[in-house]
This record gives sequence, structure tokens and C-alpha cells, in this order.
Amino acid sequence: MDVDLAVSRLASAIGEPARARILYSLMDGHARTSTELGIVARVSPSTASAHLARLATERLIKVFIQGKHRYYSLEGPRVARALEGLSVLAGARFVPNTPIRLRAARTCYDHLAGTLGVQLHDRFQALHWLSSNYDLTSNGVKAFTTLGIDIEATQTLRRRFAYPCLDWSERRAHLGGALGAAFLKLALKKRWVLEDLDSRALSLTGKGRRDLETLVGIPF
Repeated sequence: MDVDLAVSRLASAIGEPARARILYSLMDGHARTSTELGIVARVSPSTASAHLARLATERLIKVFIQGKHRYYSLEGPRVARALEGLSVLAGARFVPNTPIRLRAARTCYDHLAGTLGVQLHDRFQALHWLSSNYDLTSNGVKAFTTLGIDIEATQTLRRRFAYPCLDWSERRAHLGGALGAAFLKLALKKRWVLEDLDSRALSLTGKGRRDLETLVGIPF
């Protein structure tokens, strides 16, 4: 398939408002049923099924079956990265009117975004844990290993290790890739942040404020 035709098909699949709502609701990395996604998309169950079939055909989402239920999630981080980029383009005349809780901290598929994510990204580089090419320095290996992140295992995953992911509310980079995902997993395990039940928002806990200030040397 010609590249221009392939791009056109993807743009058409994403561009329908109900399908866009479905895709962005899956940006938190969680899987959802067609019933849940139909409610998000504000369409009937039959229409939701048709939209999900189209998105699956274009390999924007994937489905897995558990018992009698079918669950849908984004195909992977590349799709999430493309959606995040589209959010930036859509807000070309940017006014920071993102809901406060989402802007403060949220998930971007499987890594940390929002003001908190951007601040941590900047500190990781200021502390020389990450090079300008997003390779880990010796200090970075030591710091992340001490936190409990298995660097060797993270580097062997079949995805980019670390990269700057443009944050759509801050218009600056937060940390994406396998390392970003590992750090978010760690932050949830240590209860530095708590997940919202019905959105991508994350809440920074008192423990998180104290531990992160000790970790990177700035208050949150």
C-alpha cells in the first residue's frame, strides 16, 4: 500500500469523533469493554461495535478475550505517541485550559505525563542520569537501579528504551519509552501516585511529595 493511502486510511479512522473519543479513552493503558467504550463514544452498542471493528482493522486497537468478555486496548505505545502528537497539533493556538487534575499529573499510555512528568524529565537530565540522546549515564544506572528498576531487563524489551514524549498540556517533553513505563510502575507500587478510577488523572500523595523531593532535590 502506498504511504499516502495508508496515512489517509489511518487519519480517516482516527478522525471520526466517536472513534477519536474511544482512542483517547484508552490512552491510560487500561482495557475496556465495548459497552464501556460505547458510553464513552456516546453511540449505540451496535455502532460502537462497528467503530471498534474499524479501529482494529487499522491496527489502532487490539482485543483480547477473557471468559465471555472482550476487552479493547490501544495497539501499543506507537499509537499512543501518535495520539499525543495529534493533541499537540489540535491545540496549535494553545491555551492551558486542560482540567487541573489532568494537567498536574496523568498517564500517557503507560508512562507519567503532565506537570509532574515534565518536572521529573527535566530533573533526570539536570542530574545527568540521562544523556541528551536519552542513554543512561553511569549515575543514571546507579540511581534507577537503587530505586528498584531492573535496567538490564528494561533495556531488553522490544521497544524504545527512552525518548522525549511531547506533553500536550505542557508543550514540553516528559519521559517516554520502557524506562518511563518502568518509572510509572514503580511510582504506583511505592504509592507516590494514585490512579483515578474514571480518568487518566494521577494524584501525587504526601509520601510521593516527600520521596520525590528527596530523590531529585526539588519540591513538588
